[in-house]
This record gives sequence, structure tokens and C-alpha cells, in this order.
Amino acid sequence: MTKPAAADRPLSTRDRAAFLEAAHDLAELSGAAILPQFRKAIPVENKASKGFDPVTTADRAAEKAMRKALALRHPDHGIIGEEFADRDGAGRFNWILDPIDGTRAFIMGYPLWGTLIGLSDHDHMVIGMMDQPYTRERFWGVNDGKPAKGGAFRGADGKIKKLKTRACPKIGDAILACTTMEMFKTPHERVAFMEISSRVKMTRFGGDCYAYCLLAAGQIDLVIEASLKAVDIAPLVPIIEQSGGVVTTWSGGSAINGGRIVAAGDPRLHAAVLRFLANERSDVQVA
Repeated sequence: MTKPAAADRPLSTRDRAAFLEAAHDLAELSGAAILPQFRKAIPVENKASKGFDPVTTADRAAEKAMRKALALRHPDHGIIGEEFADRDGAGRFNWILDPIDGTRAFIMGYPLWGTLIGLSDHDHMVIGMMDQPYTRERFWGVNDGKPAKGGAFRGADGKIKKLKTRACPKIGDAILACTTMEMFKTPHERVAFMEISSRVKMTRFGGDCYAYCLLAAGQIDLVIEASLKAVDIAPLVPIIEQSGGVVTTWSGGSAINGGRIVAAGDPRLHAAVLRFLANERSDVQVA
């Protein structure tokens, strides 16, 4: 992310509306590239030298479509993508693109994946969107620097509704989500997660980006993960924050660069989890 320049002018309501319109258009392009390949027999490549990090022709086609559109619409903006090299911009704006967050779910035919689209202004997330074209669901948030007004959700019926997290101040009352235990690469991370998991009402695995959006919608209370890249989490930040939630690293820092992430619908729950990670398990090293 770039640092603010003295000449940068504040974004107007019109600017934000134009950028949000661009994000919606990118989601339409991405969905059109992905849907014809969902639940079809398509090749799956492994990007990892060790382990399994899948990519499909759908991932690449969707990101190419979004990059092509941005090159025409915002040629001076940078692009940080999942499947191709970053493109440096001429100024303050960067688009963050993850064409299929949850590729493992995608290749299994599960609908728990989504296209992530975000726009940053230096190190500040302005727009965040998650599109699930198969279920025809779309979640988004626009950060205008003011108190949260509510994230937005559009379902299969085409109606737009506000998102709002639910109250849940105590760890013992929380429903916790995590994509997979494989995210926790060290014994310290695994112990920290399992200690919290043993205290919540229920833990459910799987979900990728979809879990964070359900948190914003008030369906679950807590997501704890690790080993995330910026493209995995940055576009989700405005959705969560504008819906009343909090998302940070395990040490309370900014989440937009990824790493170990804690998202909570209730700020009191988020604070309780951070206190637990920092104090109650002092032998668990977290960052």
C-alpha cells in the first residue's frame, strides 16, 4: 500500500459511488467467467511446491476479465491479484482481486466460495465486496470514514438489505467459524485456536470468505484464522466494519495485509478474544 501524499484530496460521495459501481461491474464480469465452469469437469492445477494450493481455469479467466476492465476504466490504478503479478499504479488507489476465494470448495462443488473485490486508498480500505454468483448473493461495504452505516446484501430476489452483526459479548456464547485447521502452521497457533474453540458454544469448519459475510449478517459471531494473504481478507474488512463488527490481526493490528486474523461481530467479543490471546495464554506466542 502507498503512503498518503500531501496533494491527495478527500474522496467525495460521488467518488465512492463511482468506485462502488465499478466493483459491481467487476463482480458481474467475474461471475460470467466463473459460472459456466462451476460443477463441471475442469482441470485443476496445484500451485504449491509442497501441499495443495489449487487453481483452475475459472480463477484465471475471472481475474483476467476484471483486470482487462480495470485497465480500460481505471488505467492509473494498481492491481493486487491472486493469480497474476501485481500491477503498479500511478497514484493512491489499488484494486485487490481474488477471483475465487475458496477454490477447494469450488472444485468440490460446494457453493461456499466467492469473488473478492476491494479498493484501497493508500492503506485504507474504501470498498469491499464479496460476490457469490451461483447463489446470486452479494455483500458489500463502503467506508466513508464515519461511524458504520451498515454493510449491504443483495440476495437472489434482487432486494437490497442492510447488514448488521449481532450482539454476543461473551466467548462462551459465541459461534466460531474457521476454514480449516491446516491454516494454523505452528503448534502455538493450533493451541491458541483450540483453547478458544473449547470455550465457545459451537465451532464450524469451512466457509472461506462466506463465513466472514455471515458474521456481517449476524448469523455467526467469530472467525479466527491464520496464514491469510491480503487478497483473502482486505476486501472483507469494509463489509465487516460497516456492519458493526471488528476485524484485526491477533495482536490487534490492521487486517488488510493478512496474517493471523480475528473477526468478531460484537466489539466486546473481539476485545475478549484479544485479551485471551495476549494474557490468559501467555505461553502462546501470537502476532
